[in-house]
Amino acid sequence: MKSKTGLLLFLFFSISIYAQKVKVADKYFRDFAYMKAVELYIESLKKEDSSKHVLTRIGDCYYNNSNSEKANYWYQKAINNYDDVHPEYVYKYIQTLRSLGQYEEANTWLNEFKKLQKNGEYVRGIERVSLEKFQELSASKDSRIRVINLNSNTKYADFGGVEKDGTFFFTSSRKDDQSTSKMKIYKWNGEPFLNMYTSKINRVDSLVDISDVTPIASDNINLVNEHEGVLTMTKDGKTLYFTRNNVNKRKNTSYDKKGTSNLKIYRAQLQNDQWTAIEELPFNDKTFSTGHPALSPDEKTLFFVSDRAGGFGQTDIYKVAIRDDGSFGNVENLGEKINTEGREVFPFVAKDTTLYFSSDNHINLGLLDIFSSNILKKKTEEEVEVNNIGAPFNSGYDDFAFFTNPNGDSGYFSSNRMGGKGSDDIYAFDRYECQQSLLGTTYNKRTSEILPNTTVQLIDQTGKIISTTTSNEQGVYTFEEISCEKTYTVLASKKDFRSDNQQFSTSTVNAFENTLDIYLSPLIIDKEVVLNPIYFDFDKYEIRPDSAYELENLVNVMKDNPNMVIHIESHTDNRGSDRYNMRLSEKRANATKNYILSRGIDPSRVPVAVGYGESQLLHDCKRCTEKEHEENRRSIFKINTNFL
Repeated sequence: MKSKTGLLLFLFFSISIYAQKVKVADKYFRDFAYMKAVELYIESLKKEDSSKHVLTRIGDCYYNNSNSEKANYWYQKAINNYDDVHPEYVYKYIQTLRSLGQYEEANTWLNEFKKLQKNGEYVRGIERVSLEKFQELSASKDSRIRVINLNSNTKYADFGGVEKDGTFFFTSSRKDDQSTSKMKIYKWNGEPFLNMYTSKINRVDSLVDISDVTPIASDNINLVNEHEGVLTMTKDGKTLYFTRNNVNKRKNTSYDKKGTSNLKIYRAQLQNDQWTAIEELPFNDKTFSTGHPALSPDEKTLFFVSDRAGGFGQTDIYKVAIRDDGSFGNVENLGEKINTEGREVFPFVAKDTTLYFSSDNHINLGLLDIFSSNILKKKTEEEVEVNNIGAPFNSGYDDFAFFTNPNGDSGYFSSNRMGGKGSDDIYAFDRYECQQSLLGTTYNKRTSEILPNTTVQLIDQTGKIISTTTSNEQGVYTFEEISCEKTYTVLASKKDFRSDNQQFSTSTVNAFENTLDIYLSPLIIDKEVVLNPIYFDFDKYEIRPDSAYELENLVNVMKDNPNMVIHIESHTDNRGSDRYNMRLSEKRANATKNYILSRGIDPSRVPVAVGYGESQLLHDCKRCTEKEHEENRRSIFKINTNFL
């Protein structure tokens, strides 16, 4: 009895200890110390505490750190083990499935998710989307976009890149030499606190290189134990808006009822190369977060993100007018065309007033995707469109903090996608003119020998000659800087050879080298000018258009060789009498001669035009096919041996 009592007491205290660990883990979770919370939650699992609370909390820890694979695993365990999992976690499970590319499975769960809804929360904005749509979004629409992982990225979080007059500003949790001794670790993700940095931008062959990274110049910014970043700046570079929060409970820190230190937007002025006169904006509040500032092109409106009451979802995008004296008007929600039940974050307004933002709702590839909207250009709500800008900007991971330079052809975005250097990386992008090259060799078609010094022309679809070159002694020709996604004709010509042309189409791959060899048929072989057959219709001697086209090759040869003298021989098929065919062949020979003379060739160079009737048949057959009869009706052009 005594031993049983001891065992029960041991079990009681053991259960109590692990129950206590869950409570401690919950406290760390509430304080955003997700990595520490995971450690404690998993400890409780070792004692078979696999409650849906623990499973979903572990999923949340990984989800909030954008680890889709692990979040998916733990949400799935919770959903499989419990029938009454809150729809919020089913929604997040769907997002992780999308992030991992499991679109059909995500759509299956979306149907289940909608059945679980009681009040419509999370439903608006998340849609069933076909696999084809996801494939379309995940495939780059424009191959002329180059994306580069910045050399300045570290193993920590780097994001929110903004360019201003050749200077680069961004947010990072990197460890810098100036504050290493004071560096504190943020327990949300196990990284140092976020600070704002500046650096130089160098461009070599359009590639972005970031150098001389230093903390932003201010004694009152980048404070210890405070997150600071996600900034925007006026065009004159003298006013800075940025986000700040404090997650450690200090004397001067304000918290809401849950003990959370919320985000706030601050404004600073540049004086003597230092950011000073830092002021908190009046529409901040300790009971909700306000952050991610962005200015309109005319700098009369400030856009930002907030989870304040009265919004449509977890975080919404708002705007507020900036008066001439620097004060602010009333805060306005951008409305339900932009904001959903999910997270809308990181607004940015381009020079053309296109609004860019990130959302984990709308039609996306999973987690945060970057979207564009014409909302600032349209007068009515019905005209407003929201579009996922797709790959290469979006992936199955978090893609956010989009920024374009005024020309719209280059900029930056941030992502924690696979292949990066840290937890978040900044990527530069630019749009470039896709160009390719063409390389080929000209050959003698009859002998397969290299044919040097051949004229080669590149012709576009309209028939315009784009470029002309000559093959070298090795028969090689090249064309550079050919536009992508177009069809061209290559025409090769050389004295005493039949011209040849071939079509080819360029692809979407920049700097791709196309190859196209061209084979030209010789027009002079032994003692003849060798043409394709000069055919005549049955019982006719008039020159047909196709025959006239072919005779032009003979005219060219004779013009290129002004001393050449030829003899014409004409033949018929074996239908009709010998006498009739002889007269017909003579008429065909003379018709051929007359066409050549009509093209300006001196009569003395065509002294002989003889008809042989059916005396020299190629096909001596009693029941010839029409093709064989046609081949019998031919003309031959022999070169005078004195010329040779």
